[in-house]
Amino acid sequence: SQFTLTMKSSALVIAFIALLSVASAKTGPLVTHKVFFDISVGDKPPRRIVFALFGKTVPKTVKNFVDLSLHTEGFGYKGSKFHRVISGFMAQGGDFTNGDGTGGKSIYGEKFGDENFKIKHESRGFLSMANAGPDTNGSQFFILFKDTPWLDGRHVVFGKMVDGSAVLDDMENAPTGSNDRPKDDVKIVDCGTIDVDEPYNIEL
Repeated sequence: SQFTLTMKSSALVIAFIALLSVASAKTGPLVTHKVFFDISVGDKPPRRIVFALFGKTVPKTVKNFVDLSLHTEGFGYKGSKFHRVISGFMAQGGDFTNGDGTGGKSIYGEKFGDENFKIKHESRGFLSMANAGPDTNGSQFFILFKDTPWLDGRHVVFGKMVDGSAVLDDMENAPTGSNDRPKDDVKIVDCGTIDVDEPYNIEL
């Protein structure tokens, strides 16, 4: 019948689209760890954002981020604020000592070297280390709102947001004042890790 033919045609179209989706998806770095941030924007209750971390490609950088999220060394991200948000670019945080972009420290000491630049700043949600020049990584990081290829080779990318896109939208839309500082606090109320039972390659 015509209905059966239409159904078969629809099924074929859906199958073809699925094949195209698989073909266009690019296999990305190996995800070894996941970290969550419960972020409050202004007076809104905290909501969760989850990052997949690329511990095979940049193990030292990932360990730093994980340990700071767990406060393994007695200091870290919980309670700190995003001090710089630029719509159409990125949100920067991780300065848990001074809160203004001048502080922070790594688990290895005040600063540590650039591990490598293998992963590119490809799209919204990528997670990268902030720095003050070569080999000056501490605890500060930024989350991309869009691709930023001009940062490739200058900042170490080590993860990507995999859950919480609505939270990232709210962060990007937060009103800001001087020095791109949010007028209302964008705060990491809580943070920690989520188990990754089996490492897997992320699709980009």
